[in-house]
Amino acid sequence: MGTSTRWKGPNGDRWSSAARRLARWRADSRNADQRLEEIAADHLRALHETLRADRSAFGLYDTACAAGERLAEALSSLAAEGAESADALVARLVSEVGGDGGTLADAAVRRGVAAAVRDVRDRHPELDDVMDAGAAHGGFAWDILCDLYQIFFADMVGEFLRSVVAEHVKLAVPVLIATDPEGRIADWVAEKTVDLVPNPCEVAAEATELAEAVDTAQSVVGGALDPSAVLPKIAASLVPRAVGRVLGLITDEATGEEGAAA
Repeated sequence: MGTSTRWKGPNGDRWSSAARRLARWRADSRNADQRLEEIAADHLRALHETLRADRSAFGLYDTACAAGERLAEALSSLAAEGAESADALVARLVSEVGGDGGTLADAAVRRGVAAAVRDVRDRHPELDDVMDAGAAHGGFAWDILCDLYQIFFADMVGEFLRSVVAEHVKLAVPVLIATDPEGRIADWVAEKTVDLVPNPCEVAAEATELAEAVDTAQSVVGGALDPSAVLPKIAASLVPRAVGRVLGLITDEATGEEGAAA
């Protein structure tokens, strides 16, 4: 990545404690899976605490927000054009969303894009059928794209922590490399954070129902407008909230003032 983007890694008591627990973990030990989940939770808490103390840490917040805005912009073209294959979809999103930065935050965004495509394919097996049949030129359904948006932010955080854990493994416990704890931790983190991310389709539906209740649908969400014109704007407006929630800056207990600050 070059010396200008060299990263010394996180530090502090919470990170050190998580690293020590990982160093003691063994795949063949009793309750190994449960303990690895606890280690994953330790790393996620360490990340959240670090960013609450300094939002600029690792450049992750700003990088994630910029990537989220680019993803929101890409949604309308995906709704119109789709992609010919999963590889083509990943390549396109990495190019349009991933940027060309050389930091670990930038790398986490690019890996998060690829992981999000993988995970949305698992959630929507019909996506492969559409692409295999060559029908994707007509565009992807919005429920798929909204899930992709939601999953991306969670996978981005998981992939960032994968890098942290991989460094711990390399430096402290190289014998663990064969067990892939970093991959399992990244998956756990993504699974635990995905529901924190607002889904643009659900937000749009809620806004439409509210608007119709007061007979102002056109002014609130565009009423009968094409979803491709409305949903990317909603997705873009949700980016600070999405990033804030997965990075622990906005919690369920957060006040409206804290949410606005995020």
